[in-house]
Amino acid sequence: MSETQISNLKNKEIDLEELSFVDGELLEMPTVENDVIDVEGRTKIAVKTENQKPKIENQKTYLQYIALPLIFLTVALLGGLRLSAEDNAFLFLKPALICLIYASVLLVLFFRAGLLKLEGWFSESFSTVQNIANGSVLLALFFASAQIFNSLLPERGLPFWVFAFCFFWTLWNNLFVEFQGKRLLQSLGSIFALAFVAKYLILSYLTAPVSASWWRGLLENPTQEAFTWLLDLPRFSAGTGYIQFFAVIFYLLGLFLLPVSIRKEERLLRSSDS
Repeated sequence: MSETQISNLKNKEIDLEELSFVDGELLEMPTVENDVIDVEGRTKIAVKTENQKPKIENQKTYLQYIALPLIFLTVALLGGLRLSAEDNAFLFLKPALICLIYASVLLVLFFRAGLLKLEGWFSESFSTVQNIANGSVLLALFFASAQIFNSLLPERGLPFWVFAFCFFWTLWNNLFVEFQGKRLLQSLGSIFALAFVAKYLILSYLTAPVSASWWRGLLENPTQEAFTWLLDLPRFSAGTGYIQFFAVIFYLLGLFLLPVSIRKEERLLRSSDS
């Protein structure tokens, strides 16, 4: 070894002795999902965002299994409520058998139009509890559909059969028409609005108010008494229309919030996270 190399080694030993050493433990850096690399090739550590998947899943669960059943059960309650014309007492009218038939046909329309998918609500891949929970949501939808027809159909007389035939004709024609879920909602909204206006604005105006004497009512409002007798229209308080208005609004809101498929929602969440 030459003298020059020996001198270089001595200088390096002197430099190492002058360095200060720090005692400590090695820490592992957390893995970052998304690293940002600049133009020069240097890696910059990106700020790791919080995982939003559990929060989104909780919101979907609350909406599907708590909010939607409450909305549909509220519609089922309001759809049968009436206010008595004498003292504004609450009356609850059970739906007619034809309302249950119309509700069943309406659920078939929901599945046929793609507004609901049977394989997305019931599947072997789901747990038993989830299948039961999904069935309870659809059962609440059935009760709400039956009560919404109970709300919009007149209680008795000739108007009941006229309205029932119009609903039957509309539902029967829709069974053989190709349309999407959005168009079905628009069709239901239009026919429900027309039935509401016809019952609670036109027919209620033709109904004579309750009077102490039938002859006195005939002398004061002969036209309304005649229509009430001919059409066999029941007498209810004006507040009944307000209750049924909110029943129709809540029902359409529930249909708007109703997911097409539970499985589809999970796939969308997985694709957004990946």
